[in-house]
Amino acid sequence: MKVYQNPSKVDFAEICQRPAMEYGQISAKVQEILTNVKLHGDAALRQYALDFDNALIDNFKVDAEQIANAEKNLSPALKKAIDTAFDNNYAFHKGQLKAEEPVETMPGVLCWRKSVGIEKVGIYIPGGSAPLFSTVLMLGIPAMIAGCKEVVLCSPSAHPAIYYAALKVNVSSVFRVGGAQAIAAMAYGTLKYRRCIKYMDQEINL
Repeated sequence: MKVYQNPSKVDFAEICQRPAMEYGQISAKVQEILTNVKLHGDAALRQYALDFDNALIDNFKVDAEQIANAEKNLSPALKKAIDTAFDNNYAFHKGQLKAEEPVETMPGVLCWRKSVGIEKVGIYIPGGSAPLFSTVLMLGIPAMIAGCKEVVLCSPSAHPAIYYAALKVNVSSVFRVGGAQAIAAMAYGTLKYRRCIKYMDQEINL
């Protein structure tokens, strides 16, 4: 990380420029990861965890006790912030539930729309310098309100804020997997992790 102290205004544009990669390079690398996980499953996930996160992981599933105890490792201020964010997000998404009025298209024939939650869904929470518990809430609360029966969370982060938020939104399982390899695990499945969802005729596995 570079640190700039009192930089000149003429340097602002260069300092604020975000790093960029050519799209073709990114696409090729991601495709390589997707294919590798599809072909080699858990072995590929372990290798990527070592390569990208410098972590030697055998069992990617986070223990339920660790998730349940996450609250104990949060400061009162952070816990309150998560609780407040949960209440606000829940109130917003709860308002999206609407009872559809039946339409009588002809005498005695009533038609209406019915929204049904996806049975099993996977959500991805990126890692980084800050615990993105807000992403857990923004993805998990709609799934909870929709009535999704099983929600699986993948994240390279082991921060207790992530786990506490996951507990609040009733996440079923948490896996310590990050990056494109996590998406591949949910898309293709591995030897250890069972099917997570079937949606729009495409099986999504974990």
